[in-house]
Amino acid sequence: MLNIVLVEPEIPQNTGNIARTCAATGCRLHLVEPLGFEISDRTLKRAGLDYWHLVEVMRYSNWGDFTAKNPGRYMYLSTKAGQTYTDASFRDGDYLVFGKETKGLPEDLLKSDLEHCFRIPMIEDARSLNLSNAVAVVAYEALRQLGFPGLKGFGKLKEG
Repeated sequence: MLNIVLVEPEIPQNTGNIARTCAATGCRLHLVEPLGFEISDRTLKRAGLDYWHLVEVMRYSNWGDFTAKNPGRYMYLSTKAGQTYTDASFRDGDYLVFGKETKGLPEDLLKSDLEHCFRIPMIEDARSLNLSNAVAVVAYEALRQLGFPGLKGFGKLKEG
């Protein structure tokens, strides 16, 4: 199982969309406080639609609380990283760590583990992708590398 980690997310709609992605992919969602919204926020619930029962959501009071409870390999996603996410070799159990919408992850955190810092390529003048889009792009690449474990890889058209 992959783990999606949002450090201090600010926009409830993004977190709701990410929760839906986690539900559809079997990823666990970790929310590191402070959050920029209340968990009961209706926009958060609406963005996640009726998928909330399919996602495991864990909350932590701060980054230290999260790391103390979750030993493992952290893969940091940042526009400041020097490697692209397609350079990463993802493993089952990895923690894909994303920062808040307005500032991303702290640079001191990134500098502490440059080997595991990755970015999504984009044009020079673009600051970043929407957080929920970035999570989907990287999560699906990681799942592709792992062979889409537990995911249905086919559909069926209706007769007629």
